[in-house]
Amino acid sequence: MSAYDSIDLGIMWDRLISITDEIVSALIRTSFSTIVRESGDLSCVLFDADGNTLAQGTYSVPSFTGTAPITLRHMLKRFPIEELRPGDVIITNDPWMGTGHLFDVSVMRPVFRGTKHVGFTLSVTHLADIGGLGFTTTTTEIFEEGIQIPISKIVREGHLNEDLIELILKNVRLPEMVYGDLMANITCNEVGGRALVEFMDEYGVDDLGTLSAAIISQSERLMRDQIRAIPDGIYRNSLQIEGTDGPTTLAAAVHIRGDQVHLDFTGTGPVVKRGINVPFCYTRAFTLYSLKCLLLPELPNNEGCSNPISLEAPENCILNALSPWPTGGRHIFGHYVAPLINGALRSALPDRVPAETGMLSQLNCQGVHREGNRISTIYFCAGGYGALDGFDGHAAVPAPSNMIGSPTEVFEHETSLFVVSKRLQPDSGGGGQFTGGPGPEIKLRNDTENPLQLSCFAGRTEFPAKGIDGGRDGSLRQHRINGDLVDSKGRYMLKPGDLVTVSEAGGAGFGDPSRRTRSQLEIDIEAGHRSVEGVLRDFKVDLRKNFGSLDKATSD
Repeated sequence: MSAYDSIDLGIMWDRLISITDEIVSALIRTSFSTIVRESGDLSCVLFDADGNTLAQGTYSVPSFTGTAPITLRHMLKRFPIEELRPGDVIITNDPWMGTGHLFDVSVMRPVFRGTKHVGFTLSVTHLADIGGLGFTTTTTEIFEEGIQIPISKIVREGHLNEDLIELILKNVRLPEMVYGDLMANITCNEVGGRALVEFMDEYGVDDLGTLSAAIISQSERLMRDQIRAIPDGIYRNSLQIEGTDGPTTLAAAVHIRGDQVHLDFTGTGPVVKRGINVPFCYTRAFTLYSLKCLLLPELPNNEGCSNPISLEAPENCILNALSPWPTGGRHIFGHYVAPLINGALRSALPDRVPAETGMLSQLNCQGVHREGNRISTIYFCAGGYGALDGFDGHAAVPAPSNMIGSPTEVFEHETSLFVVSKRLQPDSGGGGQFTGGPGPEIKLRNDTENPLQLSCFAGRTEFPAKGIDGGRDGSLRQHRINGDLVDSKGRYMLKPGDLVTVSEAGGAGFGDPSRRTRSQLEIDIEAGHRSVEGVLRDFKVDLRKNFGSLDKATSD
């Protein structure tokens, strides 16, 4: 039985979450790169003294939150707690111990209250550069992707490890920006450690163990209750994904036994000699995320939510790639774990599973600013979200990860690329009683006055988001350079003045399109989600008397 009543537990639980939010705030305020500062490619997590996840920042990327507990365990294997001292900070970017690719650094600080160890804080951010060929899918081995940082002390008892920092900075194109983001990670963990100690002093908590046990046990009980409500059985699904030499299969069997879930990815296709392979830590993260969203979305995330869940995958299938296979674009395939699991559990949870989404995509821009400084940053794009029974999908929503698109003015200033236009694509969302969200069209022009390397990271170019219960599929994604269609996982050199056009994928629809009302379709047209001709074609409803021609409707 918990030593805390429900009111005290709720207050203290919220306070721990507020500490992680303070860590996030400190990280964003002190970061140098727009990748972290504007786009939020980050996570911050708080652990108890035994390494159990207690809380995450309210804003955090699900992949990083999911990999953080495994990263901490690897760090403690290398540096057992009895070897750690106040002021120590540990770092790694090992893809198999961290987040799945080299471009993310995981930074951990043990928290001491006096001489007693009481917990850990851990932050993760995507660096602007890590050397090698740069952020691209065109690598053939991990060694081409950049410098590998083994689990190391970047700070020893409050003193920076200058040798390690110099080694990292000698291997990157933007040393000042990378140094700034490394220091931001160190700083935010210092802020989190101080806040945790202040919390313990204020509430008279000498040991977080009892509080941690209460939070985790309550979360685990609620998660097991949700699992137990699903009929026992094996629920299967497979997806076809755009690979490098033809389609690749992703397969999953979800085993429900009482209050436990086991995922088996047997049947998934093999690794490929391109930087799109997925280490198992990343597959695990999106497995946990997917099940959490389906079963217990309203509860704050912690160790209890993941305890009833286990998973396995064959070695060197594309969802369990081993070293030295390249993994730079692991998110392109890893993000599909979410729709794969959703599809498997569709029959068991028909009221919770949405139609498929257009998903997130990225452009990595690397070159020289017209003012002479180097550029290496990410432009985040998003397709339309899938519809759910009772809800239309939103336009241009990133999924299953939650990165934020940089404001146009910030992106243009930082890169000297010009955002020519951003607009929604009418009729790109799948039709249905509830319609999929439309994807945008984005045009970027190379105004750097220099050649610019562009790497694309995207799927949904051959296999659209699939509708449910008669809902229509979403539109496909396309990347064009000067009007010519290019590979959405390719790497290109843009000449000054070259124009890149990204047509984002639409989300899928839910339910029979004939059941969508005339008034809803009129609203769709007014919002720019549908054209008059598209409504006539896809819904068999003629609104030309209301809106006139397509040209008139869209110009209004």
